[in-house]
Amino acid sequence: MDRKRQFKDFLPWLALVVLALVPIFQSNPYILHMMIMVFIWVCLGQSWNLLGGYTGQVSFGHATFYGVGAYSAGLLYFHKEISTWYGMILGPIMAMIFAVPLGLMCFRLRGAYFALALLALAEVLRLVATNWISFTNGSVGILIVPFAGKIPYYYMALALAAGSFYVIYRVVNSKLGFYFVAIREDQEAAESMGIDTTKYKLISLLISAFFTGLAGAFYMNYMAFIDPHVVFSLVDVSIMMILVVMLGGAGTLYGPAIGAVIMVVFSEVFRAYFGHANLLILGILIIFIIVFIPDGVIEIRGFLKRRRYA
Repeated sequence: MDRKRQFKDFLPWLALVVLALVPIFQSNPYILHMMIMVFIWVCLGQSWNLLGGYTGQVSFGHATFYGVGAYSAGLLYFHKEISTWYGMILGPIMAMIFAVPLGLMCFRLRGAYFALALLALAEVLRLVATNWISFTNGSVGILIVPFAGKIPYYYMALALAAGSFYVIYRVVNSKLGFYFVAIREDQEAAESMGIDTTKYKLISLLISAFFTGLAGAFYMNYMAFIDPHVVFSLVDVSIMMILVVMLGGAGTLYGPAIGAVIMVVFSEVFRAYFGHANLLILGILIIFIIVFIPDGVIEIRGFLKRRRYA
């Protein structure tokens, strides 16, 4: 049992070393781009998973924090010609600033208020960014000059994914993480034990917003272009985050990483082989996983056992 646990603890470090060696043996820009996008979605999935999977606070509008992080970086350059890399500091801070009043207002209430409020805020920010042309450049968006080559971005994205993974791992295996799970399982029971549920839900939201805003700021630097319809998108950002977590396994450490690989890699493969029908095929795959493996692909072994003894 100890040997099995030691292997599980060693596995992330082994994966990190292998991934760090990839650019040495594979320099194809397309492959590196795919892996960078996987790393970004690992970070985003971990961020949503902490709040939705471990704390039980479902969000339909995490594009709020993603877009705020991206625009915090882009607006520095647009107005002051300050490098967008400073946005890697400003972006997550601004995302947390937006999260505080929202959490204080909504977490005192029960039900779907938080999910709906965040969904509405993302849409409001999208409209503001689209129509406040003098401040955001509207639908034209913000364009910068990127680095030459994918390798620097690869290692930065890998650090982003590894950093989010490590922080979430430490959080969920601490007293803080146990409070989050207690709130998810039974909020009334958690309150009866003296847990300030509003406080700890807000802490979970702030950590989640931080990494989401950080990923948004990195996206601005990597893609070198943002507009409101990209970074505040309900489907391409908020719903995609939920799918990444649900397909991999909500409330698990490795689930978001598995879900990120499924969504990014399969989307590209299906687009290459099925053309305009790729969304149909991907939708069928998603439905199959949700219906037959509701706990996520990470629980595939349990699914196979149930099929064997059925």
